[in-house]
Amino acid sequence: MNVIPQALRKGSALGEDYVRGQHAHGLYEYDLQDEGALRRRADWLDSAERPRADRRALFGVLEAYNGKYNAHPAVKESLERLKDERTLVVAGGQQSGLFTGSLLVVYKAATIIHAAREASRRLEREVVPVFWIAGEDHDWDEADHTYVLTPELDVRRLRMEAWHDGKSSVSEIAVSPERWEEAVAELESLLPDTEFKGEVLEMLWSELPDSVSLSAGFARLIGRLFGRYGLILVDSADPALRAVEQPMFRQLIERNDEFESAYLTAARRIEDSGYEQQAQAVEGGANLFYVHEGQRLLLFKQDGKFADRRGTVILTKEELLERLERCPECFSNNVLTRPLMQDYLFPVLSAVLGLGEVAYWAGTLDGFKAAGMQMPILQPRMSFTLLEPPVRKHMEHYGLSFDDVMERFDERREAWLAEQDKLGMDDRFEAAKAEFERLYAPVIERLGELQPGLTRLGETNRSKIIDQISFLQGKTKQTIERQNEAELRRWERIVKTLFPLDRPQERVYTVFYVLNRCGLEWIEELMAIEPDLTGGHRIVEL
Repeated sequence: MNVIPQALRKGSALGEDYVRGQHAHGLYEYDLQDEGALRRRADWLDSAERPRADRRALFGVLEAYNGKYNAHPAVKESLERLKDERTLVVAGGQQSGLFTGSLLVVYKAATIIHAAREASRRLEREVVPVFWIAGEDHDWDEADHTYVLTPELDVRRLRMEAWHDGKSSVSEIAVSPERWEEAVAELESLLPDTEFKGEVLEMLWSELPDSVSLSAGFARLIGRLFGRYGLILVDSADPALRAVEQPMFRQLIERNDEFESAYLTAARRIEDSGYEQQAQAVEGGANLFYVHEGQRLLLFKQDGKFADRRGTVILTKEELLERLERCPECFSNNVLTRPLMQDYLFPVLSAVLGLGEVAYWAGTLDGFKAAGMQMPILQPRMSFTLLEPPVRKHMEHYGLSFDDVMERFDERREAWLAEQDKLGMDDRFEAAKAEFERLYAPVIERLGELQPGLTRLGETNRSKIIDQISFLQGKTKQTIERQNEAELRRWERIVKTLFPLDRPQERVYTVFYVLNRCGLEWIEELMAIEPDLTGGHRIVEL
């Protein structure tokens, strides 16, 4: 595969500035360009005062979870290495998604593996990759779908139907075998027939119908794709994990005011530096969820107590701590405390993030300090756009660059279509409208002299005539479009391949759309690409 560096519009000003080393001082613990950061971070992780979970207890949770969903020999080797107190971790994660969600999830997993390898090489010690499934998130509508491009050039949304109340975590929402079968059957009907379709469907049929939730299906598929590289999986909603996290939850409750102050301080620093907050820290926010009767309720502080917005639960700090002792699985992190919990569980050398995540992690810097921790090195995930040979040929034929498609596609398409108007009809229509306006303006002016009320009638009449000319102009353009339908389909294929739904390809299509075209070995080809851990974007010519 040919790989070409290419800038991509990312959308996060702070994330992009971090990658370029141009962010305001003091927003992060380490700079990406700092050559000595890796060694300093490792030394700090080795220090005795660092807050940390019971590694043996954590190992038991990871061993059970991966044995169930990700039982590859290479994963077992990674777990054995993690038993050693000197073994470090590169971690990153994503909310679970249907058929693994969009391609960026696959790129993030690949980055975690490559970053762990590179760190291990540079530090000359064991570093293992860990993928953190954010199964405790309760936004089902974000997780329940993905997209493919059909042979008819429809960007088709596939959605997993399941009952949910909008408050239960994604990992707790049951998905029946029948729902999985319906989802796989729909994907089968939308994917074009290729020589690889059978093996792709075999993987899905073998892994998904027995998965009890979207997160379980996600874990099985990520395990099938990346288990061979020793990628350890962990679900943040795993009830067994909560007992290991209990001491950290206790600290977050007992010192909640300190953590609130820390997050608000970081938020002010971000805004004072000229950036917008990506994860809003709010006055009175406890930055914790409490699970009540299956619902994940965000807690706030009022009148010395902890309560959700609707007052479903109202608990004193002592009552909350008592609940923590009895039911640690009743507690859950929010977007600001989850990075701290991840660092408490694992000796995180670096965290692999998208640029939007890099931006919101700036809001956690003071929270890390309040917990007696350091924010890890933030490692931007790799970013790709896959370019198929037919699409590349179409772009060359029409003289389109990647920037043209990203920044000015409609403009270039309209200019090309205008060139197909060999009779110059569009110019003739515009000239006709201008000439009519010139001839009709004095008529309307004289009408006003005859009777003022006729001026308004004349203006209405003028508008109707202009509208009729424009109507015929539009019909003429449609005729030209029909005459060039085949070529316009090529234009459509270009933009729907590279920027479907006006978004980067990696944020829309599922990897199974690619595997259906290239085969399951494509993951090996992806992993064979020279890693770029600087946050750049590259075009991969398939």
